[in-house]
Parts: sequence; structure tokens; C-alpha cells
Amino acid sequence: MGKNGFLTPKAIANRIKAKGLQKLRWYCQMCGKSCRDENGFKCHLTSDAHRRQMEIFGQNPDRVIEGYSEEFEESFLEHLRRAHPFSRVQATVVYNEFIADRHHVHMNSTKWLTLTEFVKYLGKKGICRVDETPKGWFMSLIQKDAAEELLEKKRLKRERAELEESERHNKALEAQVARARASQPGEDQPATMSSEGATDLQRLDDAPVAFALAAPARQSEARAQAQPLPLAFGEDATGRGPRADGSRAAAPPQKRSKLEELMAKDKLAKAHGAPSRLGGTGSAGQPPPRGQGPAAPPPRKTEAWLVEGLTVKVMSPGLKAHGYYKEKGLVLRVLDKYIGEVELFGSGDIVRVDQEELESVIPTPGGSVLVVRGRHAGRRGLLVRIDTSAFQAEVELEGEGREVRSFEYEDICKISSGKT
Repeated sequence: MGKNGFLTPKAIANRIKAKGLQKLRWYCQMCGKSCRDENGFKCHLTSDAHRRQMEIFGQNPDRVIEGYSEEFEESFLEHLRRAHPFSRVQATVVYNEFIADRHHVHMNSTKWLTLTEFVKYLGKKGICRVDETPKGWFMSLIQKDAAEELLEKKRLKRERAELEESERHNKALEAQVARARASQPGEDQPATMSSEGATDLQRLDDAPVAFALAAPARQSEARAQAQPLPLAFGEDATGRGPRADGSRAAAPPQKRSKLEELMAKDKLAKAHGAPSRLGGTGSAGQPPPRGQGPAAPPPRKTEAWLVEGLTVKVMSPGLKAHGYYKEKGLVLRVLDKYIGEVELFGSGDIVRVDQEELESVIPTPGGSVLVVRGRHAGRRGLLVRIDTSAFQAEVELEGEGREVRSFEYEDICKISSGKT
């Protein structure tokens, strides 16, 4: 048998040594390699495999540490559920049982430096009951009800769906803006190109030159409703003199980019309930026929529910950049039945938001609410109970008999009693 055979005394001794736990300072978490002595660990640090792993770690060290922390927490809690599901046990005992596996995730590769910090983290997060005694830290696992876990999963699923819906809405708006910009000619190119070359101007008499200026198709609705520019004007021979009636021509409006004009059209269309120009349809932004005033906005199909004194939540994605997204506020005034002036509780700023981008707020049980939709709209009441499984709220309506009825979340709203 050769010197380096599998069954030689040296090979057997090496396997016996490698079977147990090694010193923590000679363990490399990135490579998952445990060395038996300082010389072996030093050789490992100079190896190409270790250097490649450290290059990966250097690209995003925070994400690597966060990943090891999540893996350590999941493995530790899994061991605690199997070994001590209902008992109160010392934290060091659980940790010693956990590290018996030589391939476990070491704590020095996580965001917790000591076992005490990890135990305090579990207590703050509500996973375990922890208490400090003269003998050390003790912990016991908090058993959650299956129904509560199911409701928690539903809530998280609903929040993820709302987030995905908001992201899809923003992406759809960006795609519509891109299509609208692609359909318009460039800034440096005219809308129509003449097939003939440039020619000199030939005048048959000395009459003043008159120009007919047609309104561009990409003007905003604000310009269309404003007083139109004169279609013709007279100047002297030099082109700088006054008109025939003694007045001067109005200065041309300041030129705006196509994106600004499109955003202005979309904003005005939303304020008047008309279809958005960014979607490629609708007649917002077009001037009315001669002899007629501006066309009245089409009636809305949704029911107006805004009332002064309600507490609402701002859900407009366009206000996310200003820090107003999902902020609560008090409705100070209602304009045109559908637009509300909301004073935000956090900053005190006042914003004007359409009711389509506002959400009703549900108070805690015992709070005052107002029914804003349905046949009981306008009636006040007290919130009795919230049925999270059916997504409904039971309200005791004021009046004769004080009847209790169930309403959907969006059918009631909290009546504000001040900035809370």
C-alpha cells in the first residue's frame, strides 16, 4: 500500500481530526472551508479560489452579510422549533446545540456580533419571549395561531398586489408618454416638408404683407381657451412698424417642449374629467368651434363621496416625488364635488387631489365614521368591529334604534377630530 493511501494511518488520523469542530478563527465562511491550523488558514487566504470569492464579496458586501444573517436566523429558529417548541430554555444551550453541525452559518459572518444582540433582536421582532436573569438570557418560542398566520399572509399578499399595481400603472404611463413622443415630429424638423426648393419672394405691388398663423395642433388646453392670436397683422415696409390701427402685435408665447405640453394636457384633462391625451384618444386640448364656448366636461360615472372634515389617504403616484404618497390628511374644502383640498398631517402642506387618487381611512373600533357611498350615504355612526376576513366593517348608525350594519371598507371614512 502506498504512502498516501486511503487507509494509511495518516489519512485515517486526518479524517478523524476533520470530523469534529475546528477553531472559529480558522474558518472561511465565503468558501465554506475549515482549516485545522494557522498555517493551513494562511495558505487558504492566498489561494485563487478565496480571492475570487473576496472579489464577489467586495462588489456588494452589505447584501452578502444580509444574506448570511437571513440564513442564520432561519436555521436557528428551525432548530428551536424542533428541539424546544414549548419550553423556556437558556439561549447558550440552544446555540451550542445549533453549532454542533460543522457546516452551520457562523455568527461572525452575520450582522450580529454577539449572541446577546441576536436574542434581543428576536425579542424586539416578536418571535421569542426573552428575559435576562443572573444565569444569562432565557428564551421561549412564541406560538402563533394558524388563523393569524393566514391573515398575515393575506395582508402581505394584498400589499404586494397593491405595490405591483402601482408599478404597472407607472410603467403604462411611461410607455404612453414614449409613444406620444415618438408619434410627434422632432423639435428641429418641421411638421411638413415641402417637395419644392426654396424660392425668392416676389411682390407685385407695395401692399403690406399679411401672414395667416394657424394654431399648432400640440398646444395645451390652457392656450386653446385663452384669447386667440390675430390671424393677420399689418406692418410697414421694414416689418418693424405698428399695425394699421396703431397697435402692436402681441409677443409670441414662450416655447415649451413636447413633453411639457403633453403633461399639461393630461393634467387639465384629469381636472375636467376628460380622457387623457397621453392615451392617444379624446379631444382634450382642441379649441372649440367658432361661435361656441368651451365644451363642458362629460359627466362622471363614479359617485362623489368627498366631504369636508374627513380623514383621507393620498394615493397619487404623481405626488410620490414630493413625499406625499400614502400620507394622511384632513379634507378642508371640496371643489366641483370631485376635487378636495387636503391638509397633510405630517408636513402641514395643502395639496389639491382628485377623489380618484384618494382613499378612505378606517379608524380604530369606537371611532366616528361617515357613510360616503350607498343608500346610507351621509349618515354618521360609530365603528363597532372590523372583520378582516371579509374585509368589512360593522358600524352602529346614529338614529332611531341605533342599528348595526356591515359596510365595505371604501363605503365609510373616518371623521377627523383634529391632527392625530
